[in-house]
Amino acid sequence: MAFHSVDDFLKECRQSGDAAYAAFRSVLERLEDPNTRTRARIFLSELYNRVGSSDQCLQTYHFRIQDIYLDQYEGYQGRKKLTMMVIPSIFIPEDWSFTFYEGLNRHPDSIFKDRTVAELGCGNGWISIAIAEKWLPLKVYGLDINPRAVKVSWINLYLNALDERGQPIYDEEKKTLLDRVEFHESDLLAYFKDNGIQLERIVGCIPQILNPNPDAMSKMITENASEEFLHSLSNYCALQGFVEDQFGLGLIARAVEEGISVIKPLGIMIFNMGGRPGQAVCERLFERRGVRVTKLWQTKILQAADTDISALVEIEKNSPHRFEFFMGLSGDQPICARTAWAYGKSGGRISHALSVYSCQLRQPAQVKIIFEFLKSGFQEISSSLDLSFEDDSVADEKIPFLAYLASVLKENSYFSFEPPAGSQRFRNLVAGFMKTYHRIPLSSNNIVVFPSRSVAIESALRLFSPRLAVVDEHLTRHLPRKWLTNLALERTATGDSSEDELTVIEAPHQSDLMIELIKKLKPQVVVTGMAHFEAVTSSAFVHLLDITREVGCRLFLDISDHFELSSLPGSNGVLKYLAGNPLPSHAAIVCGLVKNQVYSDLEVAFVITEEEAIFKALSKTVEVLQGNTAPISQNYYGCIFHELLAFQLADRHPAAERESEKAKSGEMIGFSNSAISLLDNAELSISDAENSLLIHMDVDQSFLPIPSPVKAAIFESFARQNMAESEIDVAPSIKQFIKSNYGFPTDSTTELVYADGPQALFNKLVLCCIQEGGTLCFPSGSNGIYVSAAKFLKANVFSIPTDCSDNFKLTDKMLTKVLKTVKKPWVYISGPTIVPTGLLYSNKEMEDILSTCTKFGARVVIDTSFSGLEFNSNGWGGWNLESTLSKLNPPLSVSLLGGMSLNLLNGALKFGFLALNQQILVDAFHSFPGLSKPHTTSKYAVKKLLNLREQRPGELLDVIAEQVRNLEDRSKRLKETLENCGWDVIQPCAGVSMVAKPTAYLNKTVKLGNALKDGIKLDDSNIREVFVNQTGLCLNSGSWTGIPGYCRFTFALEDNEFEQALERIVKFRSVISN
Repeated sequence: MAFHSVDDFLKECRQSGDAAYAAFRSVLERLEDPNTRTRARIFLSELYNRVGSSDQCLQTYHFRIQDIYLDQYEGYQGRKKLTMMVIPSIFIPEDWSFTFYEGLNRHPDSIFKDRTVAELGCGNGWISIAIAEKWLPLKVYGLDINPRAVKVSWINLYLNALDERGQPIYDEEKKTLLDRVEFHESDLLAYFKDNGIQLERIVGCIPQILNPNPDAMSKMITENASEEFLHSLSNYCALQGFVEDQFGLGLIARAVEEGISVIKPLGIMIFNMGGRPGQAVCERLFERRGVRVTKLWQTKILQAADTDISALVEIEKNSPHRFEFFMGLSGDQPICARTAWAYGKSGGRISHALSVYSCQLRQPAQVKIIFEFLKSGFQEISSSLDLSFEDDSVADEKIPFLAYLASVLKENSYFSFEPPAGSQRFRNLVAGFMKTYHRIPLSSNNIVVFPSRSVAIESALRLFSPRLAVVDEHLTRHLPRKWLTNLALERTATGDSSEDELTVIEAPHQSDLMIELIKKLKPQVVVTGMAHFEAVTSSAFVHLLDITREVGCRLFLDISDHFELSSLPGSNGVLKYLAGNPLPSHAAIVCGLVKNQVYSDLEVAFVITEEEAIFKALSKTVEVLQGNTAPISQNYYGCIFHELLAFQLADRHPAAERESEKAKSGEMIGFSNSAISLLDNAELSISDAENSLLIHMDVDQSFLPIPSPVKAAIFESFARQNMAESEIDVAPSIKQFIKSNYGFPTDSTTELVYADGPQALFNKLVLCCIQEGGTLCFPSGSNGIYVSAAKFLKANVFSIPTDCSDNFKLTDKMLTKVLKTVKKPWVYISGPTIVPTGLLYSNKEMEDILSTCTKFGARVVIDTSFSGLEFNSNGWGGWNLESTLSKLNPPLSVSLLGGMSLNLLNGALKFGFLALNQQILVDAFHSFPGLSKPHTTSKYAVKKLLNLREQRPGELLDVIAEQVRNLEDRSKRLKETLENCGWDVIQPCAGVSMVAKPTAYLNKTVKLGNALKDGIKLDDSNIREVFVNQTGLCLNSGSWTGIPGYCRFTFALEDNEFEQALERIVKFRSVISN
């Protein structure tokens, strides 16, 4: 030994606490050496026999050795006591830890047997050693941030693993405590995260009071630190950056979250919790993190005399929360921290409740994924996470979705292109559900996705544009008012009515009455649901199929009320029929998904058709009228479908053989003339599910990396519960946005309307124009989708010529010439960023254009949806529409249209807004009610992001600025590549698109393979098709841009796809040259 006698050792210890620690560290070195271990253990026995376990020893020699008595009940065969040493600079066992051990005892004996266990804040190690002694775990890891505590714990381990003669003590499995217990210095569970160790049990007895001296907690923790500081680590904690910090529970919160990352799926965490913040607060800490909590044991203990609760008094001073203390152990009326502090200062003893909680993750795999996402740079939103649910069915729906959303946001930097018919994954899942649960052999090509049921129904009616439609009275609420009030029934019967007049007759929600109406009125389209009693069997459905076939009528049957997203779906006569029979060509099924447990107003709908022509037509209709359905809405319901399919064996139930359709239909109404024109001529996105190598430079979407603040806002919007109305009221933020960006005046008379995207809002404006008898005027060089939509809706469309010398911008001179000849003009202007050229209208140009519109009484639609990403704006100066509009007399009717996707570099969140400044237009707009409104989560995310956008400087603005520089670089590289390949390019100043003319190729005859002997002459009608066939690169031709010969390229692509796009442009030159 380093010390020749006990007396020498005690003499050293008497000097100071640091000297005593150094002396025991020397003993530990001998205990760790097998050659000196026995003698060192005997020395400790001699030391204990000499000084005993009195408090006097602690004061005199700065250490104490004492016995802690364990279970003493009758029949207990284990060790009755542990012999433990403490020093002043570590946690000394008291009521707090004894109560914790009592709580552990409430578990059955199997709780720790053969398990891997960790104890947080082990102090002198007595609980870790007691667990190993009583329950024989595979391994117990005792952890403490105090390095001296770890050293003392090792000494105590040897003190109890060896007897007084220094010989090993073996348990019933022939192991010693040295085989079962280890101690490590660790900040909570860092040791396990660093070493990749998974745990089955975590127990913790952790400080829950903020240090009254916050600066003290910032010191480096070393074994040479002062005794006072090291001891404070057992009583106080520092701020941890959690919402629970306000209750002193931040360290516990961090321990739980770290525990989630290292606990095995069926693992259990057990924590000691002081009841000072109140039991509800303590339990919520666990529950909002997806943890089921059981209270094992509760008692009262005296507040430790050496713990200063003034930090809790300060919290009460600055918040409405009141902590719970009691006067003595017998008091039963709670007192606040301030009263407790005063009572304690006056010599009174205060107590608080102490509870031991056992915690298990609700859905371990999913909860782990959620917290992995939060730890990957999104910790700031963890305070918004709420996984506490009174209803297990809600938890079973929400937690898997949040896990899926977390994994998507973490693993994907952008949302990839999806066909307008809907996400391929979602349609596959719907088809899989139908096949697995209802034995209906559908594929994704039988399913078209819509934002809502009402949108699906209105889109179908516009596609066919019947003169007369009979619609279930439960399904007419969102149809245009004019359809429901039209009195053209007599003219319909005689055939005099024009195609533009659509009359809807409301029908009772009962099939026999509906059938009677169909027989008498002979409509061309029927949209109906079924009463619950009729939906149980297929007879009512068959009757509807027969009668509509007989009169030559299209049938859209709504099954929304009878469709169950369940592993035990109820009987459904329609789906029973489809299991054995194909859906007739004249019929389609409509299903709106709204019956979820969590987000009451989140909707997606799908239409089932087995007619290829109908599938393609509906797909193009949704693209023109809506753009596409919000991807996250599809992800939500897709997640529910996936949960219902994930446990099933693939193709275990082969689909039953179905009879082919034999009955012949009467002559059916076809697509409307405007729809036929759309299907035949409009350049919509190229959707080839079998060709994943296509690169889309032909769609108005951003595939740029989604900024972290956007991901955070999206996740937080779905993770939150019980949002306040003020948190989802986007109006103030939108008004501020359009005022600061465009100077557009907003006051109490300004009406804001929201939708899933600007495209749907634009189409409602088109209907207002039609209702007014107006003419929609597009400058040549406008968004081709918007022009196609206006034509599909049968608007009177006029193209305003633009000139190459003006870079195809609208000028007041040309506008004056056109407006002289047009009645009731509605002028569409894309700006400040012009789509598709990427040029900018200056404030002066807008003044001239708007003045001209005022002169002719035109209404103006300003579309800002593609603005906000200006990268070459020298001399531009921005817009101040308020100043311009205030000068105009009479006041000009201006509708400001906008969207958030490009402004926020966000391909995932669909949100459009429309500002209307005339009441007559507001009234007209609301007569077309079938808008798919943004969900609550979208409003929350948009409001948060707009507020972040106003913070200067701020992370979101920094990311946007970086991407704007990226877009500028891309525009230059794309321009250079195109020019090198024989294209004439108009250099853009903003946005995500540019136009270029393939001068080297136009009107030239080229031979492409052996298919055409005479070759093919390249022009606007075929260059797109030739380009995609030869290179796989999708672009828009002059037919889309409205500028003869000029093609549109969007360049907001994912990095690799942009590089490939440049290569394919070069490849096209090679193909043509050869």
